[in-house]
Amino acid sequence: MGTIIDMHIHTTRGASDSGLAPDDLAREARRRGLTAIHLSEHDRLWDKFVLAEYREKNADLLVANGMEVSTDMGHILALGLREYVGGIRQLETLRRVADEHGAFLIVAHPFRHFFDPVYFSRQGKEPFTLTPEQAAKLPVFQLVDAVEVLNGANTLRENLFALRVSQVLGKPGTGGSDCHSTQGIGIFCAQLERDAGSQEELLAELHAGRFHAAHGLLDGNLQRFTETSMGEVPEAPA
Repeated sequence: MGTIIDMHIHTTRGASDSGLAPDDLAREARRRGLTAIHLSEHDRLWDKFVLAEYREKNADLLVANGMEVSTDMGHILALGLREYVGGIRQLETLRRVADEHGAFLIVAHPFRHFFDPVYFSRQGKEPFTLTPEQAAKLPVFQLVDAVEVLNGANTLRENLFALRVSQVLGKPGTGGSDCHSTQGIGIFCAQLERDAGSQEELLAELHAGRFHAAHGLLDGNLQRFTETSMGEVPEAPA
């Protein structure tokens, strides 16, 4: 079946807005059928000694240590950085550092709130009207390796639009719960074509593009996310 990983998780270890204790995460991830978890705390990595202890305690789970970086072009999931490096809140700098470290970058929830009619008006901006083909030309998508097309805090319409943009780009899509509590762990995930036994092997599979976004794990019906796998969302009226 290949490794099944929730690629977007926040815990009390590194996210002030999370109520998810690491021990509860491991227990629930295991119970729900995940074989791997990606720790993606806000702008920080877990301490290597704490991480080593956690991995030893949960040896049956692949524990990937990444972060969600707040950049000038939005939130970016970064896996494979050896440490936090100054300046990476500029996405172009993050891209350069990621290349130096062999890291993998995923743009997180790229279209969250974009179809809310008041989201842009509150910022004094015009409503979002780009097509997937037009949106794919936005600078952020040129600087990442993949697109988060399934996010547990997004609407189906937002996720579908991200999927369509990823298809235009020819870049793979990932899935993650974006959980801040036990609720939602594993609702969305990424499924690898092969089993990964370490973070290094996981990175190799990601760079090779041997994965896809998936849903249905919690219902015992894991399947690839497609245009129709969760039902289509009607287009907004013209």
